[in-house]
Amino acid sequence: MNVDTVKGYVGGSATAVGNAFEAVTMNDTQVTNNQYASGPAIGADMNALVTNVYGSVGLNTQTACNTADVSTDPNYTIVNSNQQCAAQDPSQNTNATVANVAGDVAVTGSAGGNIYTEDTNAIYNYVNTNQLNQSNIASTTSAQVYNVGGSVTVSSAAVGNSAQIIHY
Repeated sequence: MNVDTVKGYVGGSATAVGNAFEAVTMNDTQVTNNQYASGPAIGADMNALVTNVYGSVGLNTQTACNTADVSTDPNYTIVNSNQQCAAQDPSQNTNATVANVAGDVAVTGSAGGNIYTEDTNAIYNYVNTNQLNQSNIASTTSAQVYNVGGSVTVSSAAVGNSAQIIHY
């Protein structure tokens, strides 16, 4: 990605996912999710040169073996989720050079093995989530940033298993 002289916002992203599942319902729900990812690699790479931007810049690279998201608003929700990441190398690699930006700069990268999220207000909520990561998860973010008028944020994260359940 090569971008030069922009009066507004510059955004760029690269994403790779082995399996993705999403369930959204307003009814009483039973969910069974089985995800298995294998193979040599699940990877996303971004190489960016961004210069002379009068707004802000946001660059994001992310990968995941398995993702599951459940969102429900019923009386009951029952979830059985099994995720296994056996891919050799879920990884992201971001290389960015950003110069002469009037606003803010954010360069982020993340790689995940198994990711489960749930958001529900069910009166009865049963969740059984099983996550097995057998992979080398890697996240590399390199940034050279010059002459920025606002703030600069650079982050990189590699996570094997992650689960977040919000019940309100």
